[in-house]
Amino acid sequence: MPVSTARRTGRRIRSAADITRALPPVFPGMPGGNYKPLTYAEMERIHALVLRLLEDLGLSQVTPSLQARAIAAGCRVDAGNRLRFPRALVEDVIARTRRKFTLHGIDPAHDIEIGGGRVHTGTGGAAPTIMDFETGRYRESTVADLYDIARLVDRLDNIHWYHRSVVTRDAGTILDLDINTTYACLSGTSKSIAVSYTDSASVHAVMPMLDAVAGGEGAFRKRPFCTAVCCHVVPPMRFATESCDALEAAVLAGMPILLVAAGQAGATAPAALAGAVAQSCAEVLAGLILCNIIDPDCRGIFATWPFVSDLRTGAMSGGSGEQALLSAACAQMGGFYDLPNSVPAGMTDSKLPDMQSGGEKGYTISLAAHAGASMIHESAGMQASLMGTSLESYVLDNDLLGAILRTVKGVEVSEDALSFDVIRDVVTGAGHYLGHPQTFARMKTDYLYPDIADRRSISEWERAGGRDARENARDKVRKVLADHYPDHIPGHVDAQLRDRFNIILPKARMRPGNGVW
Repeated sequence: MPVSTARRTGRRIRSAADITRALPPVFPGMPGGNYKPLTYAEMERIHALVLRLLEDLGLSQVTPSLQARAIAAGCRVDAGNRLRFPRALVEDVIARTRRKFTLHGIDPAHDIEIGGGRVHTGTGGAAPTIMDFETGRYRESTVADLYDIARLVDRLDNIHWYHRSVVTRDAGTILDLDINTTYACLSGTSKSIAVSYTDSASVHAVMPMLDAVAGGEGAFRKRPFCTAVCCHVVPPMRFATESCDALEAAVLAGMPILLVAAGQAGATAPAALAGAVAQSCAEVLAGLILCNIIDPDCRGIFATWPFVSDLRTGAMSGGSGEQALLSAACAQMGGFYDLPNSVPAGMTDSKLPDMQSGGEKGYTISLAAHAGASMIHESAGMQASLMGTSLESYVLDNDLLGAILRTVKGVEVSEDALSFDVIRDVVTGAGHYLGHPQTFARMKTDYLYPDIADRRSISEWERAGGRDARENARDKVRKVLADHYPDHIPGHVDAQLRDRFNIILPKARMRPGNGVW
């Protein structure tokens, strides 16, 4: 069953004028998609290559369990042991997969609707290091760092979910890492969380924890607030065995699945950007097909994450203009398929939250947002091409995300916004708009006021100490982390989790007056 042109192009995004005027200047899920780096004919050509890659080349190293499911659904394994996907099956899965779904928060107040061209921004990454808040030097990240970042994100309105952003280097085993990562994220924020599970054993291990926080056995499946991040492929065009086992377990457990293909252009994906987009789409669709074979109602997220190399050195260049284009094009392909989708943006190459950092984050996130990405991962906190993070960055990036989302909202063109009566009143009356009722009415609906960015005059700024944005962000970090210790997990549930699991984050570290903040 082919994907109909109507399904691809018939979506109607509400104009800004249709958005209820009582809403704030920015909010989760504003319609995007006005920036189009690819023409429709170019998207059709990429799609044709995607179908060819899946049918004529296929992917190697599929797990026996998924292979059996795929063959039963109509796939075949060729003489080279590559799993091939017939064109009709690919088109059918694209046509019948979920177009949108609710990504639940631990607290329902943080539920967001994914899909339908709505734009959201959040964290991501797996940084092995964090800039120490006191010394300013990078060090290995810990469970306590992960918990602190989650607490900070919990108070930042333009970061809509928390996908674990650092690796807990103090966990002794892989299972301890996955369990403690899940626990720290759950404890630090009531927003939706996402964790990359190493294998199926980790998925099975954390399910009792997720159920306990949700309210009891089977409760998590009703409102799944933890997404499984599955890098189910090793580009180019190979399945990742352990991640595929985790994928299968997570789908069966009812978890949303972030299906990630993260080839690096010029290394594990073509250097030509169109080829990198096509390969990534094929790899992610292969995973989405497997998820739909397991559960046709699965919550799959089309996460095309091709990265860019600096071809002089082979090093990743997350802040490059090419990365901005690549992520925007992938977002556009997600819209072409009308699938809930994710792209990476905000992965600056700078080691500090400086001018380079702000510039690279600004244009990469802006292009992805205006291209209509459902979810923009890694949009806050990440430094050094995803190898590091800093607490100040989350605060600074939250400000930046607000401004970018305001541009996504666009210009309202309605009878009221065109303002003929208002202009007439002012021209024939006071001669200025400062006291007009429309000005007061639109102060909170049309204009966003930054938390960190400084708009004072030079003299006011100098009298206040002449501090820069990073210093102001550090003040907010200190305040939030000294005061904000979320308690959405009841004490008796936390005690049960500590009895059952090897939780390495001391309980005393999760209370005010712990001597750290």
